Amino acid sequence: MTRFDEATAVKTTGQGTYEARLDATWSVGDKLHGGYLMAVLARAALESAAGPGHPHVTAVSASFAEPPEPGPAEVLVEVLRAGRTVTQVRAELAQQGRPRVAALVTLGLLDDADPRWTSAPAVEMPPEESCFLAPREVPGNAFPVPLMDVLELRLHPEQVGFVFGEPSLRGRLDTWQRLKDGAAWDPLSLLLALDPVPPASYDLGLPGWAPTIQLTAHVLRLPAPGPVKVRLSVTEVGGGRMDETAMVWDSRDRLVAQATQLAAIRVPA
Repeated sequence: MTRFDEATAVKTTGQGTYEARLDATWSVGDKLHGGYLMAVLARAALESAAGPGHPHVTAVSASFAEPPEPGPAEVLVEVLRAGRTVTQVRAELAQQGRPRVAALVTLGLLDDADPRWTSAPAVEMPPEESCFLAPREVPGNAFPVPLMDVLELRLHPEQVGFVFGEPSLRGRLDTWQRLKDGAAWDPLSLLLALDPVPPASYDLGLPGWAPTIQLTAHVLRLPAPGPVKVRLSVTEVGGGRMDETAMVWDSRDRLVAQATQLAAIRVPA
């Protein structure tokens, strides 16, 4: 069992109810990572509803009502429909009797076939060893990033200007990502890659926490072994919110997952 498997494990406690133990390692500052929380919910959906025909998570649409705390949590699962090609599930993560994250999860069957057509060629990245390895502790940052203890993330060397107070103002960050325990990416763990850190708002000169309000993720195919390349870009900032898009390509340069996110953002006066 991989470290990710252990951190997202759920245990059945009754019909449609599961117990999870949220691991503080999968955090940004003192807040649990949104992709990690989605993976816990998707894991419970798979435990509850996946059959031999629908063994993979293919879509998750999650709303983040309140940040959960590390430690015990309850996951409630309701199967909405089990059809021929997909199973649709509602899942909710709760603590102290309050809903923290709610999601609609779609399960299906993925393969590793190449796309018939795509409009999203893979982002061009320098070799991994030429890219900036994101540390747990960032000089000048107000909080540590424990997630970097389990996720190896390397930033494009031309996009690290924000670290030195010189953002490019393009609103885009490109990264290599690997799980540090050497585990292969799969449809569940790709949810981590679809919620990248840092937010692309850093490249707009807007540092600080950008809490997720809603995130919708699609997993398109089984990823090839090896690292993934991720592009996170801001579409628009305004009204105290921003819209981000994440795209993930596998080691064969195929788009394997994509997501859109609505996040709150603190814009200086």
